[in-house]
Amino acid sequence: MSSPYVSIPLHNTDGVSSSRPRVYRRPDAFVRHLFRPRALYALLKVALPLAVLVIVGGLYYWEPHVEIAFYNRSWVSQEVLDVQPLSGCFSERRVSPDYNVTDALYGPRHTEVHAGTPLQFGLDCYDFADTVKPLVRGPPPRRIPPDERIQYHTYWRSDLAPFGPRQEWMIKSYFATQDLERTRLVLWTNFDLTHNVILQKWVRRYPDAFALKTVDYKTLARGTELEGSELLNINDTKAWVDGDLVRLLVIWAYGGVWIDMDSLLTRDLAPLLEHEFVTQWDCYDKKYVPLNGALMRFHKHSPYLCEAFHVMVTSPPPRQGTTDWGALLYLKLRRRLLAAGIPPFKVLPFCFSDARSCRLDNRLPDPFLTDPANGFWTMGLGREVGGALDQALGKVFSVHLHNQWEKPFPKGGWVDRLLLRKYDDRIGPSN
Repeated sequence: MSSPYVSIPLHNTDGVSSSRPRVYRRPDAFVRHLFRPRALYALLKVALPLAVLVIVGGLYYWEPHVEIAFYNRSWVSQEVLDVQPLSGCFSERRVSPDYNVTDALYGPRHTEVHAGTPLQFGLDCYDFADTVKPLVRGPPPRRIPPDERIQYHTYWRSDLAPFGPRQEWMIKSYFATQDLERTRLVLWTNFDLTHNVILQKWVRRYPDAFALKTVDYKTLARGTELEGSELLNINDTKAWVDGDLVRLLVIWAYGGVWIDMDSLLTRDLAPLLEHEFVTQWDCYDKKYVPLNGALMRFHKHSPYLCEAFHVMVTSPPPRQGTTDWGALLYLKLRRRLLAAGIPPFKVLPFCFSDARSCRLDNRLPDPFLTDPANGFWTMGLGREVGGALDQALGKVFSVHLHNQWEKPFPKGGWVDRLLLRKYDDRIGPSN
């Protein structure tokens, strides 16, 4: 039978152990001994170095992934969990004659773009993107007038920064990857950029495939619930609202594809365009911000956008510095559609346009860092022309750079070698 007593060695005042043990008849006496300063100091001398060794060793073998976010419970209850009814934009009497509900919601499709799983592991997402095969077609039988083409839209706030060579790369990526006989890129701005030297040369070179337009919020909002709304009174203090408002109004008025200016297109978007879609924010399946509008596609006068305007008008104003009008807006709309039994818009997997936002072992490398000396991307795969990274870029459709306009692309880095030089090779000199 074990003894009910706890024995520990005695120490003299000079620290030398005594041969006679100190015996505690109560276990709590031993605990009190441990919390004496001398005992704590002795414990820390062993525990602290051991903890440091464990952390350092752990970092050598493992990559820590830590993300902590705090959400106000009342805000979550009101703005996320509460599902309001649709406003009736899909009713027969309200659907625009420009929108074919039967085809848009229930028509046959050649490609599947909604993966159904997060695709977090290995190269799963890139391989799924590769299942969306390019369209094989010859030139159109006739010249398609610019206004009748599929409209691609992007936006630049020229009052925040001048349009320069760094911004030009997005324009070049469009010319190098898309069908210039069937599409047109419209660069929207809040100030007139027709006198910009860089943009002038592209307008002259591709008059049918490139255009400049200035945003007029009130004109774009005519016939929507936003008409006459205070939300249209954009100023510099509301720049955080500006981008989300422009993209939805522009696509409502003209239909087509939205591409954020801080993107580089890598592949023809044509096989995606039979769907209406937004994109997955990243591969982590964040509960309250799962969706993104950096790359999106809707038809002209789409009831999806009509319902989005209703959400905007009837919801509390976005919290400043947040993505409420982007990620949260599309989430709220999607849940309302599901509750009403209406097929929701598609959600492209993260890597189709934002492969920078996933695990450290499968995300695209940082576009603004020089290549490592070993030349590897991930899992021992190479960054050389024709290598694994190059092949992955050919499977996805865009690289979202998340602004960072002040950072240059390193000379000889993967963006320079695998994207920028290829753009120049395909479209030739820009002068």
